[in-house]
Amino acid sequence: YYVLAVIVALFVMLGLVMVLSASASTEAAEGNGAYNVFNRQVMWAVVGLIGLWLAQRVNLAVIRKLAIPLLMLCAAAMALPVVPGLGTTVNDARAWVNVGPFSVQPSEFLKLAVIIFAADFLMRREEVLFDVRRGLRPVIGLAVAASGACLAQGDLGSAIVMCAIVLTVAFIGGVPLSPMILTAIAAAGVALGFVFSSEYRYDRFTAFLDITGHRDELSYQTYQGFLSIADGGLTGSGVGAGNGKLGYLPLAHSDFIFAVIADELGFVGSVAVVGGFMLLVWFGIQAALAAPDRFGMLLAGGIATWLGVQAVINLGGVTGLMPVTGLTLPFFSAGGSSLFVSMTAAGLLLNVARRAR
Repeated sequence: YYVLAVIVALFVMLGLVMVLSASASTEAAEGNGAYNVFNRQVMWAVVGLIGLWLAQRVNLAVIRKLAIPLLMLCAAAMALPVVPGLGTTVNDARAWVNVGPFSVQPSEFLKLAVIIFAADFLMRREEVLFDVRRGLRPVIGLAVAASGACLAQGDLGSAIVMCAIVLTVAFIGGVPLSPMILTAIAAAGVALGFVFSSEYRYDRFTAFLDITGHRDELSYQTYQGFLSIADGGLTGSGVGAGNGKLGYLPLAHSDFIFAVIADELGFVGSVAVVGGFMLLVWFGIQAALAAPDRFGMLLAGGIATWLGVQAVINLGGVTGLMPVTGLTLPFFSAGGSSLFVSMTAAGLLLNVARRAR
């Protein structure tokens, strides 16, 4: 419990520092004020802290009762980005909703709602998990529906995370492995088809295969990320002293904040962050194994999987090991929806760990 709490606290505090460092110069140059992005992130961190505290204290039985209403509410919210005047399109993905001066990403909330619902469903259907109609089909249907909702918005990264969440929670819950493997293979095929269905996504994917060759256009962001990581060396250039975020690295405060971390904190800082995520997943799994009941086990396992998978996809994109998907780095990237939901999920994880046997 205490290790998880310390990791989350350090991640949030370091994330705020790095968001300020990564965004101040570009925001000032655009006339928005150096603290514009940072102030919004601090506000969301405070709201996230409230969410974390409530999630940590509430009885898990109450969370179970909210599983279906939460899923229905978040699923309905996924339709909002297509409403004229509400939705915003970024990089071929219409996945954001304008709420006053803020942009909210409904898929972030859906991730947590899907985990809670899957944990509740697999607890209620424990006796029929091998039954195709009552056990397997609904689980696969949940994975398809959640991922499909994200694909409909053009958000491949979130779709991959949704599928990984449901399949992992199902595996932890005792669903037979073979249909899960077949579902994963089918999902990979759908993902490839989705990539080839858009010229923009196809170009980004092929550019990933030859980053250096496309460094002036399609792979510009990734290549600049490489340069930032290389500039950091062993111990980094110092907080605030990195060069990449000075207009060279697009979205330095968001998707590519790890490149700024590597630039300013060096290899040592990068390893510390990656190691922190590994510890978060490890102790999250330990909390799941020691959970007081089956729901707590599935909930903690799902949250640990989600944070781990999303971190791997983000870091893979920044380091050129995977195509860039636009996923945020939990606790670090600028983005209110991501930070609030990550902190609330961490609160639920701490809730399970606190009640561990």
